[in-house]
Amino acid sequence: MAMTWVWSGMVVSSLVFGLLTGRLDAVAAAALDGAGSAVQLGLAMAGVLCLWSGVMEVMNACGLSSELARVFRPLLRRLLPRASRDRETLAAVSANVSANLLGLGNAATPLGIQAARRMAQGCGGIASDELCILVVLNTASIQLLPTTIASVRSAMGSTAPFDILPAIWFSSLLSLIAGLSAAKLLSLRKRARP
Repeated sequence: MAMTWVWSGMVVSSLVFGLLTGRLDAVAAAALDGAGSAVQLGLAMAGVLCLWSGVMEVMNACGLSSELARVFRPLLRRLLPRASRDRETLAAVSANVSANLLGLGNAATPLGIQAARRMAQGCGGIASDELCILVVLNTASIQLLPTTIASVRSAMGSTAPFDILPAIWFSSLLSLIAGLSAAKLLSLRKRARP
């Protein structure tokens, strides 16, 4: 609902300032130009996203993604001890982290929602510490292959769309460490309260 107000406010402000400055024709031209650019970018990204979605399907078919999820289970058992008691929840969290690691946010979202729903059962409407950690894992996920960013860079004409890998790895690792540290500190603080 808030974004509706933000976007509506931006459109109304643009129209008002266009009228006040006498440049309403420039506002209309910019809106049409932006819409055309958005369609071109969407079509260019669709091809790359289809490619990586196909790669993910091949990985699923040959069992590589389930092996990757299995590798993460010991770490996730330490981070989410209560959630790891339920096999289906742990499987959903592992698959979610694996999809995020491969930069497939579109594939990771349904798995994350499934894991969050299972973890939220019995919480009484208040997010548990482990559910907050799941949100942090999703928000600050480390991506080995940032396919969405690479597809945007490719669509915008980059000759080397994956040359940002070291920066992506470093920044996502830093954000993950900061997010997990904050979640753990807030959890300890909550427990220390009388």
